[in-house]
Amino acid sequence: MSGAAVVVQGVRKSFEDGRIRALEDISFRLEPGELVALTGASGTGKSTLLNLLGALDRPDAGEIHVDGQDVSNLADPSSYRAEVVGLVFQFHNLITTLTAEENVQIPMLGRLPRAARERRSRDLLAEVGLAERATSYPPTLSGGERQRVAIARALANEPKLLLADEPTGSLDSVTGAQILDLLRALRDERGMTILLVTNDDDVAAQADRVLRIRDGALLVAA
Repeated sequence: MSGAAVVVQGVRKSFEDGRIRALEDISFRLEPGELVALTGASGTGKSTLLNLLGALDRPDAGEIHVDGQDVSNLADPSSYRAEVVGLVFQFHNLITTLTAEENVQIPMLGRLPRAARERRSRDLLAEVGLAERATSYPPTLSGGERQRVAIARALANEPKLLLADEPTGSLDSVTGAQILDLLRALRDERGMTILLVTNDDDVAAQADRVLRIRDGALLVAA
C-alpha cells in the first residue's frame, strides 16, 4: 500500500438491489497524518463512504485498505472498529445516563481493567479541554462540550484513522472553529489521519486537501 494510511480502489456501492447507486468507482489515497475534507451536497454518498471506511457496511466491488489491512470484507469488523478506526458523529451519540468519563470508557470495556480505563478517560478528557467536566452528564454539557466528549471517546483505543461525519454541523461558528482546532491539533500532535465530512466550505478550506463527491462520483482526488 506504499505507506498510505488509506487506499480506496474502484469502490462501488448500491442499494435496493442496484436501483440506487450510491458510489461509482471511487478511488483515492490518504497519507499518514493528513486532515482531508470530504464535501458534497446531501445525498451524494459521503456518509455511505464513511460507513464503508468504518466497516459499518461493505462495498459491492473494489477494495479498501486502512493501515495496510483490507477492510472490504472483514470477518470481524468490530475488532477493526475497536483497534484501528475512531468514529465521530454530528449528534454525538452519547449515553445521557452516563457521565462524560463513563462515555469515554465505553470503547475500552473488556480491553482494559477499570483503573486503567478511568485513568485513560480522564487523560483524554483533559486532552480535549474537559478535565473539569469528567463527572458531568451530557444533558448538562454544551453542544461543543458534548462533541469534545465524543472525540475523546473516539480516541479511547488510539485509532490510526479518525472518521468525523459533520462534527461541526450542529454547532455555532465559534464552537465549530474550536472543534476544528482540536482536530488539527490531533493531526499535528498524534500524527493522526483524519477524514472530515462537511458541507461547510470554510471548514473544508482549512483541511490539508479536499475530496469532492457528486452523485456518487469523486470529482477531485488531489
